[in-house]
Amino acid sequence: MFMRIDHIGIACHDLEEKISLFSSTFDLTVVAREVNEEQGVKEAMLHVADGEGGGSYIQLLEPLSPDSPVGRFLAKRGEGVHHVAFGVPDVERAMAEIGGKGVRLLDERPRHGSMGSQIAFLHPKDVGGMLTELVQAPTP
Repeated sequence: MFMRIDHIGIACHDLEEKISLFSSTFDLTVVAREVNEEQGVKEAMLHVADGEGGGSYIQLLEPLSPDSPVGRFLAKRGEGVHHVAFGVPDVERAMAEIGGKGVRLLDERPRHGSMGSQIAFLHPKDVGGMLTELVQAPTP
């Protein structure tokens, strides 16, 4: 079902500061930036590597407001890993298969994700306490 780890989402207070840190420390390059109003974040995708199933990234997330999901995460836990995202060939099929195994879905249907992808989240309490995202890359 999973093709790769698509990205690791990292919550931060200052997007520009963390871009500078990851760029200078790990030689990562920003390949996309966007504001996602629906999710309440400013984000940057930093390219890590390409593999057989596609690229892998670090996604830096700065909340647009303290009451957004990432804003609440930062207030409760501080900066750090927010979620792990797995690349799947078909997000709707993956949702149906995983949901059929009793895992609660946070999304009823896929929604817009970074760089034109389709995404859905799984309930962390059903997957070992880890917020998990399913990512279907855009069709070329």
